[in-house]
Amino acid sequence: MYTGKVTVQYRKGILDPQAQAVHSAVKSLGYNSVKDVEQRKEFCLKLDCENKEQAKNQLEEICQKLLANPAIEDYQFTVEEE
Repeated sequence: MYTGKVTVQYRKGILDPQAQAVHSAVKSLGYNSVKDVEQRKEFCLKLDCENKEQAKNQLEEICQKLLANPAIEDYQFTVEEE
């Protein structure tokens, strides 16, 4: 059994309206030291694979097909054996 942890975020230069809204709200509360806000999504998947390489390959496919929009998002993942 393997655990895959995936982090997905907007690519540099892509507008993130939710992060901008949070940044504006933080500033309106008086926290002027906050200079930027980034939003990320994190997924944790349990994979029942024969080996780590198979788990990595499946996770790569899942990221490309489902978890991330490759046109506007980047992703990173790690795979650990349980």
